[in-house]
Amino acid sequence: MHTSITQAPFGRLPDGAQVSEFTLANSRGMVVKILDFGGIIREIQAPDRDGRFADVVLGFDTLEPYLRDSPYFGALIGRYGNRIAKGRFAIDGKAYQLAVNDGEHHLHGGAPGFDKVLWRAAIEGDALVLRYRSPDGEQGYPGKLDATVSYSLSDDNEIVMRFHAVTDRPTPVNLTQHSYFNLRGAGQEEGDILQHEMRIDADRFVPIDAGAIPLGPLVPVTGTPFDFRQPRPIGERIGQPDKQLRHGGGYDHCWVLNAGAAEEGGQRRAVRVREPESGRVLELITQEPGVQFYSGNFLDGSLTGKGGRPYAFRSGFCIEPQHLPDSPNQPAYPETILRPGEIYATESRFKFLVDTQER
Repeated sequence: MHTSITQAPFGRLPDGAQVSEFTLANSRGMVVKILDFGGIIREIQAPDRDGRFADVVLGFDTLEPYLRDSPYFGALIGRYGNRIAKGRFAIDGKAYQLAVNDGEHHLHGGAPGFDKVLWRAAIEGDALVLRYRSPDGEQGYPGKLDATVSYSLSDDNEIVMRFHAVTDRPTPVNLTQHSYFNLRGAGQEEGDILQHEMRIDADRFVPIDAGAIPLGPLVPVTGTPFDFRQPRPIGERIGQPDKQLRHGGGYDHCWVLNAGAAEEGGQRRAVRVREPESGRVLELITQEPGVQFYSGNFLDGSLTGKGGRPYAFRSGFCIEPQHLPDSPNQPAYPETILRPGEIYATESRFKFLVDTQER
C-alpha cells in the first residue's frame, strides 16, 4: 500500500482533551478522515464513474454535534452493537444488569458507549490504530476489556477494519462500525437512498418485536420484502404493509449471512450496494455472521450536517457487520461471550468500486 496518514487538531472535549482527525489518502486519490473521538469515520471521498470525487458518508463539520446530536454517525460501537433486551443477561448463572438507553433496552454499549470515548491513537505503518480500555463495570459490563481497532486504506479503495479485544472476566463483546452512507454524495439535495440497489447474501433475517428486540427463531427471506438475494432498489418494497417493516419503521434488521457465501480468507462478500446515477458501488466483506441494514428511518431533517445541509428522511443507510442482536439471551445464536485467555479478532472491509455502465 502507498497510503499516507496525517494528523490535525479537531477541537477539544469539555474536559479540555484534544481531539485529532487523521487523514488517510491512497495513490488513487481516495481520502478517508477519522477522529480519535469515537473512532468516527467523518469523511470518505470516493470516485464516481467519471472520476469525480464526493463525500459519501453523513456527519458533521465540527466536533460539538458529535458530542450532542449524533445518531452514531460514523462511530465505532461497543461493547455490544445492537440491542440487549432490558439490558439483562446471565453468564455462568450470574445475572448482570446493563444501563438502559433505548426505552427499556440497552443499545450500542449504553450512554456513553465506545462511540463517545477518546481512543488512544497511533500511526503504525499504513494503519491508524485506536485503543481503548473499558473498565470493569462500565455501563454495567463485567470485566476489564482492552479493545483495539485499526483502520487502513488500500490502493484498491478498500477501508480495512480490524477489531481485537481481550478481557479479564467473561463479558459480551460485539464491536461494529456505524457509518451512514449515501453513494450519490452525502451533501446532495434530495439525496435519499431509496434508488440505491442493494444485494445481501442472506437467506434468513432476525424478526423483531415493536421494541426492536429479536423474537428468537430466524425467518426465511423468501416471499418477503427482506429478500435482497438479487439486487433491488432499497425503496422498492419499503412501504409494503408488512409487520416487520412497521416494527422497524422500514429496514432496521439483522440479516444472517449465508455460510456458503463467496469467501476470501474466511470473509464473506456479504453486501453490495450500487447507486445508478453516479455508478458508485460499495461492497461489505466481513467475517461476521450478520449485518444490520438500517435505512435511515429516524432521520427527519432536524440534524444539520456537513455544509449546512439538513439530513432528511432516509438520506443515509447503514450496513453494520456484527453478531446477532440480543445474543446473550438467545442460546441458538452464535456465541458472543468473550472469556479470559480468548482473543476477539474479526475483520471487515468497505470496498469502493465503480460501475462504468450508464444507468
